[in-house]
Amino acid sequence: MLTVTSGELDSAKPADRRDAWLRMDDAELLRECREERYRASGPGGQRRNKVETAVRLRHGPSGLVVQGEESRYMEENRSRAVRRLRERMALEIRRPFDLTSPRPAPELAAQRSPDGGLGVNRNNVVYPVILAVVLDALDAAEGSYARAASALGLTTSQLLKFLRSDPQITRTRANLSRK
Repeated sequence: MLTVTSGELDSAKPADRRDAWLRMDDAELLRECREERYRASGPGGQRRNKVETAVRLRHGPSGLVVQGEESRYMEENRSRAVRRLRERMALEIRRPFDLTSPRPAPELAAQRSPDGGLGVNRNNVVYPVILAVVLDALDAAEGSYARAASALGLTTSQLLKFLRSDPQITRTRANLSRK
């Protein structure tokens, strides 16, 4: 993971800070959030209904809000909320991407398979960084899968396979195209 000092983050815009946030460890990212605990309804018995185990994170610098409430255990819910915060950052905060002389994140190169494909799944810690870079390239290419794939050093089919591997990407792309 890349180490970032707080001084570097203070002077930058959210888009400039996104990659640093995505590379922070959970404890660092949590320090930038306001955490709220609340009771969540649903399965889990009396403990869930009487104890505030659900977690809502408000990331002040980006303005994003996420929550985790599926589990009876606060730590599990906090962990899910942090993962969701990283995914939301990757999905919603865009950075400029130069298609003519691209400099993709080193995490992308490290996850390339021997056949040149992109072998990374949602459980990998670098997934949000890679997702963000792929969506930046696609945004810069104005939705052209072929141009984005070329800039990333992938084939169009490899890019589409990556994008289709996560249903949340498909939903987000559909919502963005309606705006």
